[in-house]
Amino acid sequence: MVERDERTPRVSAPLTTSVGLPAVRHAMGYALREMGPVRGARTLLSMNQASGFDCPGCAWPDPVARERKVAEFCENGAKAAAWEATTARVDRDFFAAHSIDELRAMDDHTLEHFGRLVEPMYLAPGATHYAPIGWDEAIALVARRLSEMPSPDRAAFYTSGRASNEAAFTYQLLARRLGTNNLPDCSNMCHESSGVALAETIGIGKGAVTLEDITDHAELIVVVGQNPGTNHPRMLTALEAAKRRGARIVAINPLPEAGLGRFKNPQSLRGLVGSGTQLTDRHLAVRVNGDLALFAATNKALLEREDRDAATLDRAFIEAHTSGFEAAAAHWRALEWSDLERLSGLARAEIEAFASDAVAAKSVVVTWAMGLTQHRNAVATIREIVNFLLLRGNIGRPGAGPSPIRGHSNVQGDRTMGIWEKAPDAFLDRLRDEFGFEPPRAHGYDTVGTIRALRDGKIDVFVALGGNFVAATPDTRVTEAAMANCALSVHVATKLNRSHLFSGREALILPCLGRSERDVRDGVEQVVTVEDSMAMVHASRGRLEPGSPHLRSEVDIVTAIGAALFGEDLGWSAMGRDYATIRRHIERVVPGFESYEERIKEPGGFQLPRPPRDSLTFPTADAKAHFSVNEVDAVEVPAGHLLLQTLRSHDQFNTTVYGLDDRYRGIRGGRRVVFVNRADLAARGLSDGDLVDLVSVYSDGERRASAFRAVAYPTPRGCAAAYFPEANVLVPLESTALGSNTPTSKSIVIRLEPVAAREGSERRVRAWA
Repeated sequence: MVERDERTPRVSAPLTTSVGLPAVRHAMGYALREMGPVRGARTLLSMNQASGFDCPGCAWPDPVARERKVAEFCENGAKAAAWEATTARVDRDFFAAHSIDELRAMDDHTLEHFGRLVEPMYLAPGATHYAPIGWDEAIALVARRLSEMPSPDRAAFYTSGRASNEAAFTYQLLARRLGTNNLPDCSNMCHESSGVALAETIGIGKGAVTLEDITDHAELIVVVGQNPGTNHPRMLTALEAAKRRGARIVAINPLPEAGLGRFKNPQSLRGLVGSGTQLTDRHLAVRVNGDLALFAATNKALLEREDRDAATLDRAFIEAHTSGFEAAAAHWRALEWSDLERLSGLARAEIEAFASDAVAAKSVVVTWAMGLTQHRNAVATIREIVNFLLLRGNIGRPGAGPSPIRGHSNVQGDRTMGIWEKAPDAFLDRLRDEFGFEPPRAHGYDTVGTIRALRDGKIDVFVALGGNFVAATPDTRVTEAAMANCALSVHVATKLNRSHLFSGREALILPCLGRSERDVRDGVEQVVTVEDSMAMVHASRGRLEPGSPHLRSEVDIVTAIGAALFGEDLGWSAMGRDYATIRRHIERVVPGFESYEERIKEPGGFQLPRPPRDSLTFPTADAKAHFSVNEVDAVEVPAGHLLLQTLRSHDQFNTTVYGLDDRYRGIRGGRRVVFVNRADLAARGLSDGDLVDLVSVYSDGERRASAFRAVAYPTPRGCAAAYFPEANVLVPLESTALGSNTPTSKSIVIRLEPVAAREGSERRVRAWA
């Protein structure tokens, strides 16, 4: 029998309120345990301040400098800072005491809570333990292995969204100077679908909204496929400000989330001792993968109203600033309401009510996150949202527009800096003109392409600038095995994680400074910069002493590898000594960064140009926004199966697990849970509390995640949810979004198998043998 260990979760009713005193208590408790009172106070009071460091968590924008609070952080931001600034250390004695096999047997929560890495470590071919290695020897080894490759395209350079602009720029420069565009990054797994859809429709792969559009101007805010209370908690303050001035908020999400219920702002008396603010006016419990059908249905409803009274759509805007309307309108007219209701999981009356919300609002913002982007039809869904906005002229004016909310603190900035496997020729031309070499033009591998190349033996050297590649990516067992096919894996990291344990035949862990730590080069304190979800660029200055004298900055590590490979052909050492040198290069290569050094000295930084928002111009071939025709579909789930989405717990940031609770959803002390509608459990002869295996079904076979506790939960019939990275093992590598190649981690066809039945079958097999 599977025994319930100390980490078998305890389950209670989900909450309907968020933040308040419990969030303060959890944040402060975690910070005190990890950092102690003095270090903790210094860290948290510096975070997100104009003279401090940028939160290493999400990419939610900061208020203007004069409006920032003394405590300008959220619960999960405090956890992210404490996770990085912990006083615990992982040194050579730790690695001597723990073999790779021992460490592999530990879960991600345990691994990352051992503490900060303090010196470079090396895993020799066939070795069972990491051993210390000097910096010079480690850098020389990387350069030697890269130079030995028969082709530069046998290297891959992965980037986490936490890398600064300066680190990202030098990193892509290193890869392209080597001669490859193999620059996979975490954006390939999250908002790649957003970038593709927005570039096709409005000409720019970023949102077109400012923080003030949400707080001060929008009359309707639509939050789709997103859980701000856990993933971007400071967004709740902006939504509260919008509600207090009369805006309406519609939440579109399969699960009801506490973060969009009643918000108790801990920085106000009403939030601490009062009832707080009810944020959501309408919750549409769309079925998993039903968003395309919902927005197509809403657009059909708007068009039908226009046909009746000719006052619903913004005809002047459509005629002056868009193309493709007639084809899209013909498509919507041909859709059948019965199909749209079935595919969305919503009744026509619910959709019509949402359309009425849109008609009543003079300005509409739509925000979304990975609940939209990780489906096979994700690009089409986001194009349909753009259609929704264009119909009433909700792009290019205050309080209106599309707003993809990024989940990592500089993932958008990394793309701006050129971390892209298919950078446009214009960017590569400017790079050539600035540095005097010809960058490669052939597109490289994205994240899924990199895993396939590793699996097929086409990558010799894999370098990761941060992140937890093995845990974050799909098809965990395939990815783990694929990593073993490369000759050398190199991880620039602050803490130990699972990716360091599934390595190439040789492996290096190169420990780097965290965002919160002072970065001093030749006696001069350095500054780095980041870009948030709304294209604001600002400085970040670490305020803590480094966790070890052996730590080096990401920029220092990258430029040292460049100098070891190429000498000083591009001035690698000068860039490593003074980051202002890098910013001068960026000024001449990346549009919008003119007078870079001067503008980051301004409190709060500066806004990058985004033509639709700035001047109602669209950087498309015809200078217009494009309506699109999107065939409405959804994943067809076989009888007896469910459609699973992966999601975060509240005690988690991406693959980093701070703790084993998800108090908003009523989970305590464990993570192996699957949320299922009670009626779906009953239909399978199951009850809340039963242990089940999750078995995903795809054209190439089945995948299994064992021993999950079934939790009866108010999710739509036919849908389910489980936490990543535990459920990533179920995501097929070959199942990706059309147009973006993003893994379909929100559309996994599964069946539930009772553990007791599996154990009985295994006993019968053993008895027969």
